[in-house]
Amino acid sequence: MQRIITALAFASITVCANAQTIEQRIAPCLACHGEKGQSETENTPSLGAQHAPYSLIQLFMFREKLRVFEPMNEMTKALTDDDLRLFSDFIAKMPKPEPPGENGDPARMQRGEALVRQHRCDSCHNGDLSGKENVPRIANQREDYLAKTLAEYKDNSRHGYDASMADVMAPISPGQIADLAYYIAHMR
Repeated sequence: MQRIITALAFASITVCANAQTIEQRIAPCLACHGEKGQSETENTPSLGAQHAPYSLIQLFMFREKLRVFEPMNEMTKALTDDDLRLFSDFIAKMPKPEPPGENGDPARMQRGEALVRQHRCDSCHNGDLSGKENVPRIANQREDYLAKTLAEYKDNSRHGYDASMADVMAPISPGQIADLAYYIAHMR
């Protein structure tokens, strides 16, 4: 899977460099992240309605290899600061991800909601987990991506631009990570 993503990234660079409109330039990104803002690709985040300041920081971090994921590092390496702003603004205007069709298991939803309150996720990410400014929208994000990301913050293999998530995740067990990811992905 990693090789396929890397090959797509390399092939997309030529398309990006020759494209004129933002819609044409961002098309290769949306192939993985979802045409309408909702990813259908395993462990790949949905970008819809992500706040422009947050997206800008992430794109900058990928471009500068402060976050290392080869396909994203390759896709962003030729982008100017103006390009990063243009892409971030476009992402912010995309529709937000929709929750899954089913309501979710009531027991898991209850455990996840309790964890959100206990660990005060709603203080930074807002009560509806829609995020703000440089804090990401996590509501209705892909469950697999959420679980992976939360586990990476916990084991300190994912570094953010501040250490707050590592501190928040320190006391949370793997089972609780699964419940958090489930709740956030299914919340209505």
